[in-house]
Amino acid sequence: MTWAKSTLADFMADCVLYRNLEPTCEGQRGLHALWSEAGLERYYIPRKTTPEYARALLLLLGEAQRARGVTRPIERALLIGDTLLNDGTAARHLGEHLPMRGFIGADRPEEPAACAWQDVLMVANRWGALADFYGGVQEAGYPCDETTALLIDLDKTALGARGRNDGVIDTARVRAMRRTLRSALDGALDEAAFRRVYDALNQPTYHCFTGDNQDYLAYITLMVLGGVCPADALWAGLEAGTLRTIEELAALCDARRGAMPEGLRAAHDEVCRGIAAQDPTPYKGFRRREFLETVASMDVLPDDAPAEEVLAREIVITEEVASLARHLAAQGVLVMGVSDKPDEASLPTPASAARGCQPIHRTTMKVYGDPIA
Repeated sequence: MTWAKSTLADFMADCVLYRNLEPTCEGQRGLHALWSEAGLERYYIPRKTTPEYARALLLLLGEAQRARGVTRPIERALLIGDTLLNDGTAARHLGEHLPMRGFIGADRPEEPAACAWQDVLMVANRWGALADFYGGVQEAGYPCDETTALLIDLDKTALGARGRNDGVIDTARVRAMRRTLRSALDGALDEAAFRRVYDALNQPTYHCFTGDNQDYLAYITLMVLGGVCPADALWAGLEAGTLRTIEELAALCDARRGAMPEGLRAAHDEVCRGIAAQDPTPYKGFRRREFLETVASMDVLPDDAPAEEVLAREIVITEEVASLARHLAAQGVLVMGVSDKPDEASLPTPASAARGCQPIHRTTMKVYGDPIA
């Protein structure tokens, strides 16, 4: 086959919000300027599942609407995502402010095709069910015009579709983590030990400890492999409940800071500064490597590479999502990309930009799937 290629910017331009909630479009205010108006007591970056995130997002939609020269406010929203917890919760919170309809999708080919409405959310096990979602929106008389916003989750929705192509995103992140840890450990990374710690911690069972935050996972794994917090002590502390938070682990490791080699100490200090500042992305060195590994997984195979190989080795754009976004944008709908992926893992540094790197949403990818609109 000959692959079609595109970028996310082809259907959402620079109307994209990464984790820091600072617009990539020039001339728009972001969270740094709007946190008080969003009802936050101080500046911090709310996570996607909180009511505070929805309040900030509402203001940022207004900024985007004004930036494109539309005087009428956003009056309703659509959302496309891949997880009921993160995306579904964000949709429900935003629905407290605006009429809302959402689609939560994944490909699960081992199951019979199914889709069903759960209140204002359609949950489906095929990305092709977006056609049913759009049909339902139309039948309900839900206007799709310049007063409507379409919010699209990026990772594992607009690109690297869950159940189809999401494994490549995870592989790029793990590659970046390995390289980061190897650098901090002066090249001495025990691959088997890495997998034992990382794979065990990267489970919902430990989300109360890790916060489902890959920065924390990288740091914890590094402290274990570096011998600062041996594996036996980690598992014993988690089981006994004496080690409950990342702050407690950082304090334990900080007491042993003087014995750390230089690379390990530098990584520890970076993460501790971020934790103290309540920065949800405290391990920025790891996330910058993740950006490079991610863009290195886009459009690297030949144009005649078979689909199975591309889906296994490249991150591709989800045509079902892209086609609906293009269709709605042509009707005047404001299309905005939203992502909990850190800015450091999504945007190039000045040095990597000088080498030709583009932001994730402006990087060319192959496109896979069936158009639904």
